[in-house]
Amino acid sequence: MPALAINDHPLPYVTQLESRAASSIDLVVIHCTELPDLATARRYGEQAIYASGTGNSGHYYIDYDGSVHRYVAAERIAHHTRGYNPRSIGIELSNRGRWPDWLDSRQQQMDEPYTAAQIDALLLLLQQLRHDYPSLRWIAGHEELDTTEVPASDNASLKVRRKRDPGPLFPWQRLRDSGLQRLQPAAVAP
Repeated sequence: MPALAINDHPLPYVTQLESRAASSIDLVVIHCTELPDLATARRYGEQAIYASGTGNSGHYYIDYDGSVHRYVAAERIAHHTRGYNPRSIGIELSNRGRWPDWLDSRQQQMDEPYTAAQIDALLLLLQQLRHDYPSLRWIAGHEELDTTEVPASDNASLKVRRKRDPGPLFPWQRLRDSGLQRLQPAAVAP
């Protein structure tokens, strides 16, 4: 297996996140940051927004250049996908998505492509995770697991998807040989 360099940058509250058994991890959820850059994603991740003193974050972040950053160890439960956090590892790819107004009905397109370096790094990371967590079996996009619609920020009479990541330009076909199966949310409840 080719070596994968992982840059460890634990979030300030990482020890406050619940721990879990490695055997409970069976799902990877693919996200995009929907922010302009990794530094902004880090600032969002550092914000403590829950009574526990923790915030929203994925476990791994893959920047445009393919560098991989770990903010939360997989043995901790990060807050990245409602209803699926205890069993999943969240991987965020740098991508502007719908930024800066995620819920504006006029800007729901997600038209920034992912870089080849990001997808190559993702494939290596998935290979490493499958080695480290033998119970890992499933993969899904955030948009497949959180289908909630909310009022649009520009017109409350319209509804938009709360989450649309990783979006239509994510190259799922590149992951077909990852050894992970696409999770069918209706068939496998959280």
